Amino acid sequence: MVRRLALQLLARLPASVELDDLIQSGMIGLLDAARRYRALPEAQFETYATARIRGAMLDELRSQDWLPRSVRAKARRIEQAIQKLEQALGRPPLEAEIAQALDLPLPEYRDLLNDAQGMQVVHYEDFGRDSEGDSDWHDRAAPADAEADPLARMLTGDLRNALMAAIDTLPDREKLLLSLYYEQDLNLKEIGAVMGVTEGRVCQLRTQATARIRAKLAERAWREMPQHLSATQVI
Repeated sequence: MVRRLALQLLARLPASVELDDLIQSGMIGLLDAARRYRALPEAQFETYATARIRGAMLDELRSQDWLPRSVRAKARRIEQAIQKLEQALGRPPLEAEIAQALDLPLPEYRDLLNDAQGMQVVHYEDFGRDSEGDSDWHDRAAPADAEADPLARMLTGDLRNALMAAIDTLPDREKLLLSLYYEQDLNLKEIGAVMGVTEGRVCQLRTQATARIRAKLAERAWREMPQHLSATQVI
């Protein structure tokens, strides 16, 4: 089970990530699941363990900081441009409009999308910060054992709803791409054949779709911050 989950995750990560590292962290998650699990008819062990294993693998990825700082900076430029345009236009901006906002010719913007590839994993704590390193309400409101905390469960559910809403606002072409990639498990070549574009173009569109989602989540996180809760109450 650990190996299968590691291979599924590895298929969506840069080549620099080692399978053995994911498996090792996944085994730690499996042991943690075995220690914490309490048998219930509605909660099978495999279902419970899967969440723990994936969480341990993602924690390992974050601790390694596998994405170069330059890639994060380029992705952030795209996200910020998309967010400003959506606020101004009231709709998802076209590719040419994003390029214009970045003061780049369309081919150079597409090169920027290529450079920003790898920003695929969406982390809860990435949203709600106005500068790198600042703590925010997500940090205070999500304890390590989120399953035992009603507020954490509420926030997690809200994030899921926000993610679904963000995906729903994507242009139809990008929604189709994500469906083919994440739901149908097609590879880039197969998706390109379905959509009538090259593999490189599929990568660009996937990066752009991810940037749109991250921009939408960042905007919504601040707007829906529970202002009536003080930091002390949240802790």
